[in-house]
Amino acid sequence: MPGTDPQMLKGVLSLLLLELLSEQENYGYQVVVRLRDDGFDQLNEGTVYPALTRLESQGLLASRLVKSSSGPARKYYSTTSDGADELLRARAAWERLVASVSRTLGERTSS
Repeated sequence: MPGTDPQMLKGVLSLLLLELLSEQENYGYQVVVRLRDDGFDQLNEGTVYPALTRLESQGLLASRLVKSSSGPARKYYSTTSDGADELLRARAAWERLVASVSRTLGERTSS
């Protein structure tokens, strides 16, 4: 999103990645494209790939290499059962945060 605070995006990137990869196994660049299509225009690979690696090292994602006809093998990611559990936890936390922020902003604008 134009004008999106990078720190805000950093705070929700894991949630977004777990969500997308719970829907469908995919490789890093395709995940970047999907997020850009969803409005995160300024997101780049240098932000996403380290996050994927971190989630994999935490056991929340699994990966496999798939040969590509157009270049090197691609690393496909999918959520693990721990990743699915973390997605539920993170989604609930996000919903609580959004509700609290909305209440606070609503109180400020209505006074």
